Amino acid sequence: MQSLFGLAGRRILVLGGGQGMGQATVRLISSLGAEVAIADVAAERAEQAAAEVVAGGGKALSVVVDVLDDAALIAAIGRVERDLGPLDGMATVVGMAGFAPLLDMSLEAWDLDHQRNLRYFFVAAREVARGLIARKASGSLVCVASIDGIASAPYHAAYGAAKAGLINLVKTMAAEWSPSGIRVNAVAPGPIITPRFPFGGEAERQRMAILPMRRRGEVEDIAKAVTFFLSDLSAYVTGQTLAVDGGYGAVGVMDYAPTVRAQAAANQA
Repeated sequence: MQSLFGLAGRRILVLGGGQGMGQATVRLISSLGAEVAIADVAAERAEQAAAEVVAGGGKALSVVVDVLDDAALIAAIGRVERDLGPLDGMATVVGMAGFAPLLDMSLEAWDLDHQRNLRYFFVAAREVARGLIARKASGSLVCVASIDGIASAPYHAAYGAAKAGLINLVKTMAAEWSPSGIRVNAVAPGPIITPRFPFGGEAERQRMAILPMRRRGEVEDIAKAVTFFLSDLSAYVTGQTLAVDGGYGAVGVMDYAPTVRAQAAANQA
């Protein structure tokens, strides 16, 4: 099975690998033989995720970094390549949305959502790509976008705009770096159960009732898609965004304004 994916012995950095979709990705790719650098803003999360990999017979390195700090992010990637070895790939799952109506959104909130959903990926991907190109090595870079970057994003417009920019950036990186053997792709989750967003509430149940698959996804659903892009199974795929959304895109934009309004109210409380 490992030979099918081609991940055995490959060194992969997972930004945001200490919990949720990132930790699920770490578990899956390490089970397929990848050597993993787990970067997280929380030291305890990164260390626990790395310890789990090592306990399972794998190789892992924990790194503490705030991806909003450009210099610290670049330094962390340098440390990974020194301590783990030259990277063959990277997956990034850091991101968060602020909720507010457009008329109430501050410029600071707009900038923060772009920094934590778009800018850091540019910084990290550029750094990893530079190393790959210098070594004349091929590699795969994967980011987590969102269906909110494909459709509208009411009450979290800055997040949606940043994710739309991320999807476009993936295409541009693929166009520029593919001749060097670097593939760049994105996974766009739909409604996923995560530590920050557990399932609950009547508005959420109503939303699920019109979702074709009638359920929110699990973090493992996203990890499988990320692993596909990191692996040799997608060797001829680049510049693409794969929606993992339970059929959201198949039925068009659904009325989930009650859900996001409730989220906005909860965040402002």
